[in-house]
Amino acid sequence: MLIHSLFFVLGLAALIVGAEALVRGASKLALSLGVSSLVVGLTVVAFGTSSPEVAVSVGAVMNGTTDIAIGNVVGSNIFNVLAILGLSAVIAPLVVHSQLIRQEVPIMIGASVLMLVLVLDGRLGRTDGALLLALLIGYTAYLIRQSRAETKEIRDEYEASMSRRKGWDSHWAVQLLLIGIGLALLVVGSEWLVDSAVAFARALGVSDLIIGLTIIAAGTSMPEVATSVLAVLRGERDIAVGNVIGSNTFNLLGALGISSLVSAQGLPIAPAIMNFDIWVMIAVALACLPVFLAGREIGRGKGLLFLGYYVAYVAYLVLDAQGHDALPAYSRIMIGFVLPITIVTLVAMLLRDQAKAAAGRD
Repeated sequence: MLIHSLFFVLGLAALIVGAEALVRGASKLALSLGVSSLVVGLTVVAFGTSSPEVAVSVGAVMNGTTDIAIGNVVGSNIFNVLAILGLSAVIAPLVVHSQLIRQEVPIMIGASVLMLVLVLDGRLGRTDGALLLALLIGYTAYLIRQSRAETKEIRDEYEASMSRRKGWDSHWAVQLLLIGIGLALLVVGSEWLVDSAVAFARALGVSDLIIGLTIIAAGTSMPEVATSVLAVLRGERDIAVGNVIGSNTFNLLGALGISSLVSAQGLPIAPAIMNFDIWVMIAVALACLPVFLAGREIGRGKGLLFLGYYVAYVAYLVLDAQGHDALPAYSRIMIGFVLPITIVTLVAMLLRDQAKAAAGRD
């Protein structure tokens, strides 16, 4: 267990450093080739922060542990919203731009529902993966086209942000080296992480799925954690929200799409995922709309609520894995008491803010 723990930590570190090297090298190279910094931010950086999920899911498929591949994506999306947004909002209230509510959140919800539809037959096949990747390409092309219509002020802001980062990596040879190092670290790190996680699952007597939904999901989301927390500390509170929503969409379309394509038989979907975790992921995605609409910000109270629900979700997984006697009572309390109160509270907050907005217009 000590050796596996060491390789798990090393694998996680390799994923984080690899993602950073890949993002830095690819973004600088794209800028050197004349691609606008705004497009780089919308595409290269978004892909880069999701690269650990892609690497781990593909590595899990190659190792024959498909439950880890699915659990990693579903668990990461749940972790991103509840844990990362929750933690970021506790540090400082987050600003939610209207474009996120109008465009990005509905796209994330649509991708989540599409995944549910595609796995109703119990498998995510190569045709499904091709569809997801095609949608990802279309979404990326749309973002690039949309970026060209941005105001000069926004473009100048991105250019200024990128120009402040010039330094030792401004030469194309260094950029190519960073890309190569980043890809190598992602491959090696994903292999170490998956192998160690499987060993943990065997030693602890829990399924690969549980490990994928929790430990691996949180580990591969570390780039998003770093990006969002640093953005909040720098006062860029809107970036923290956009980073999470964009990452979730890329996870569903990219990580699942590529994983499905590299698997000859497709990805079988465990009944536990079908019966519970996918529904939690969709519910979390749907919850973003009323939370974001209420005041157009995520305050500390909502952040604590998000963190509380993530703790409750992990507690359910642990109790279920152990077959604990307290699980039925825990489920009844969550479904019959906590969830209804939360829904009523969110609706009340939304109606209150809508009434304030209407009064302000009058």
